[in-house]
Amino acid sequence: MIEAVANRWWVFLVRGIAAILFGIIAFAWPGMTLLALTLVFGAYAFVDGVFALVAALSGLGGSRWWALLLEAIVGLVIAFYVWTEPATSATALVYAVAIWAILTGVMEIVAGLQLRDLINNEWIYILAGIASIAFGILVFRDVSSGATAIVWLIGIYAIVFGILECGLSYRLNHLRSATQSAHRAT
Repeated sequence: MIEAVANRWWVFLVRGIAAILFGIIAFAWPGMTLLALTLVFGAYAFVDGVFALVAALSGLGGSRWWALLLEAIVGLVIAFYVWTEPATSATALVYAVAIWAILTGVMEIVAGLQLRDLINNEWIYILAGIASIAFGILVFRDVSSGATAIVWLIGIYAIVFGILECGLSYRLNHLRSATQSAHRAT
């Protein structure tokens, strides 16, 4: 099982890079219209959901693959909602972002706890989940903020989450290399 997780380290890297790119886009165009922000967020939630689905279906969660699958479903449902209701108010988008972040955070913590069964002291994914939940709570607390403030909060969250995902992928890749070296030695 540990080899299956380590051999798919790149899934976490792609998720991290997508999050970092989303964060950079959020900072590069803070004055974009609500419609553009909605569509970019929908694209990010879709990509994140697809890669969480890939992780779930490829067995990264072991016998508890359902946590990654639930995370994927949440991301894909939020992406669908965002794309089918682009003209809704800024408040609806803020609530959608907050709900998505909190639910994703819970699923990331569950998945991180499952990884702890496979990798000693694995805390990066759990920390990513805590960051997701904290971000969601901050967004709920300040619903009336301007679009620029929300864009910057989303950008900060996406970059922090992306860096943590890239860190996890690095650790998994290192574990993969160590496992392959051990196999060659035997």
